[in-house]
Formats: sequence, C-alpha cells, structure tokens
Amino acid sequence: MHLTHELELFPGHKVTQMLFTEVKNAAELRQCAVEGKINGALINPTMLVNPFQVLVAANKAVNSQNNGKMKTRSLYSEIIFNLSPTNNISEAFKRFGCSDGDDSVLVVFIHNEDESQLLADLTARVSGRQVPVEEVSSLTDHAKVKKLYKVTQEEEKSGTLLDAVVCRMAAKDVM
Repeated sequence: MHLTHELELFPGHKVTQMLFTEVKNAAELRQCAVEGKINGALINPTMLVNPFQVLVAANKAVNSQNNGKMKTRSLYSEIIFNLSPTNNISEAFKRFGCSDGDDSVLVVFIHNEDESQLLADLTARVSGRQVPVEEVSSLTDHAKVKKLYKVTQEEEKSGTLLDAVVCRMAAKDVM
C-alpha cells in the first residue's frame, strides 16, 4: 500500500509515500504537522500527477539540506516547496499542502532503516482509508495542474503532463 524508494544520490535516505482517501481528520493532521508532531509532509494529492513528482521534490529537498541551502525551515516543508513551480513558499503551501477540508492526503517521509516504525505511527494517526500510492493519478485535478504549471497544448502533444511538471520543478532553481 505504501511506496518506498531509496534515493540513489543519498544512500541511506529512503522516501516513503502513503496515500489516504476518505480522510476525516485532515484539520487535526495539519495542526499536528504545524506543531511538529508528525514527522512527514502532508500533501494535497489532487495537485500530483504521479508519485515520481514527489520523489523529485524529496531528492531536491535532501540535496538542499545536505548543502545547507534550504529555503524553508524543515526537510518536509522543503518537499512541499519543491513541488511548486514558483519560489513563493506560502503559495506552495496553499497549493500543495494539506488543507483542513481535504478528504485525501499523501503522506511523505524520509527515513533510514531504523525509522520504519513511522509507517505504523502515521497510519494510526490518519482517520481514513489507505490506498495504493499508484492511485494518486486518479485523484489529480488535471485542469488545475495544467493551469498552475502553465502547460500548453503543444507541450502535451510532444510529451506527458508529468514531463512538463517535472521539467518546471527542476528548472525553478535556475530561473
């Protein structure tokens, strides 16, 4: 039900994603995250095209942390920030962070071998149904994603929406 990948450039760092639908306690989860009681990023899955998008954001966040170049206060807020095509932190949280009324949430955390207990702890906190992470694309609001990332019809003809999104996420640092 969850998806775990080791970051190739950062051995020992694993990214785990867990998708929940029918979430009843999004406001409580968001408050716990703000207070630092949840060791993970709570992401609005309607703005995600594919789990790979989160891996790119997590990889960039770990890289920024290792280089002392983070633009936000924590590794998990850096993941949310890296999903955004802009450099506006509050806008990134508004678009990609979990909101009080959300009925689905993607939980992302970075860990090593010793911290696998996080899975059970996070699952226990969420009042909702865990579904396979690969189903995130069924929750995507394609119109909002295309508008936010300014994806043109010509671009969609030559590549996928995921290609366009990841390209903008990667290029944000150099523009």
